[in-house]
Amino acid sequence: IELWTEAAELGGSVDAHYRLGHMYYTGNDGEEDEPRGIRHFQQAAMKGHLESRHCLGVVEYNEGNYNLAVQHWMISAKMGDEESLKNIKDMFKDGEATKAQYAEALLGYRDAMEEMKSPQREEAKRLGI
Repeated sequence: IELWTEAAELGGSVDAHYRLGHMYYTGNDGEEDEPRGIRHFQQAAMKGHLESRHCLGVVEYNEGNYNLAVQHWMISAKMGDEESLKNIKDMFKDGEATKAQYAEALLGYRDAMEEMKSPQREEAKRLGI
């Protein structure tokens, strides 16, 4: 905990913020402090950390803030997070997200996957690496 805290404070490590966020939010490995955990998720998400953005969506969904949850998951889906896309799809099925929101997330996810394609990755995939 001390090293992650130091890395987050001194270097602004997004991974350290994410790990601290998860630890404090869930209470795993020590004290539970949800607001502190959320602040760490926010710090990492603002710097582009995909998993932290997804976690903020989970936090908002669990609080019943469905519009905010969709906004967070929309960002992470557009970064290539399949779980966020699935969550928006489930919300659409349950009437908690619009068809337009799901379509936007789907297109953004597809675009992210296209951007990640390269001949080298395709070859590695073909070889099972």
